[in-house]
Amino acid sequence: MDIIHGIFSTYAAFFDWHMWAKVLTDPVSWGLIGTLVILEGLLSADNALVLAVMVKHLPPKQRKKALFYGLIGAYAFRFIAIGIGVFLIKLWWVKILGAAYLAWLSIKYFIDKSKGGGDDDEAEGGLKTEGILIRIFGTFWGTVVAVEIMDIAFSVDSVLAAFGVSEEIWVLLLGGMLGVLMMRGIAGVFLKLIERIPELETTAYILIAIIALKMALSVVGIEVSHYAFFIVLIITFLATFLVHRVNQRKLAEQEAAAGKKED
Repeated sequence: MDIIHGIFSTYAAFFDWHMWAKVLTDPVSWGLIGTLVILEGLLSADNALVLAVMVKHLPPKQRKKALFYGLIGAYAFRFIAIGIGVFLIKLWWVKILGAAYLAWLSIKYFIDKSKGGGDDDEAEGGLKTEGILIRIFGTFWGTVVAVEIMDIAFSVDSVLAAFGVSEEIWVLLLGGMLGVLMMRGIAGVFLKLIERIPELETTAYILIAIIALKMALSVVGIEVSHYAFFIVLIITFLATFLVHRVNQRKLAEQEAAAGKKED
C-alpha cells in the first residue's frame, strides 16, 4: 500500500503549482530542462527516422494512425515507468543496472560506428520484428504493435537518461513528456541539425556515457553537483563544434587537393 500511495503522490506532484513556481524561477532548473531538451532531441532524431521507416509501407493516412496509436502507448508506458521508477531508483542495484545499460548503449554505438553500422541495423531489426507481427495481426495492426514495441524500447533509454540527470520528480515527469514530444514533433529539426553537424550524434552518446558515470558514482555516495554537470556539458558541446570545424577544414583541403589532381 505504501508503494501505491507513493506512486500516486509522485503523479500528484505534477499538479503541484507551488513546485512549478519554484522550478520555473530557479536558473538551475532551466539548466536541467535545457539538458533534457537537447538530449531528448538528439536521441529522438534517429528514433523518429527508424519509426518512419517502419510505417512507410502503409498508405499515408494509416501511417499517421499507426504513429498516433504508438504515441498513446509511449505516453502510458513512460507515465507508469516514472511512477514506479521513483522508488526503484533509490535501490543501489537498480542504479547499477541503469548505469550499466546506459554505458552499454554508448559502447554499442561506438562499436557499431567502428564497424560502419548503426541506424540501418536498428531499422532492419525493427522491420524484421514488424514482419513477424504483420503475419500474426495483419498489416495495419501488426505495424502498430511493432511501433509500440519500438517506442517502449526508446522510452526505456530516455527514462533512464532522465533518472541519470536528476532524481527530482519534476525532472522525471517533464523528461518523460518531452521525450515523446521530441520523437514525434521536433525530431525533424534535430535530424536536420545532425545532418549539418554529424558530430552531434556522437556527442549524444558521449553524454549518455557521462550520465551513466554520474549514476554509478551516486551508488557510492559521490553526488555530482548540477553546476559541475553543466560545465561538463558545455565543454562537451564546445569540443563538438571545434571537432566539426576541424573536420570541415580537413574535408575542404581534401577536396581542394583532389581538384588539383584532376587539373
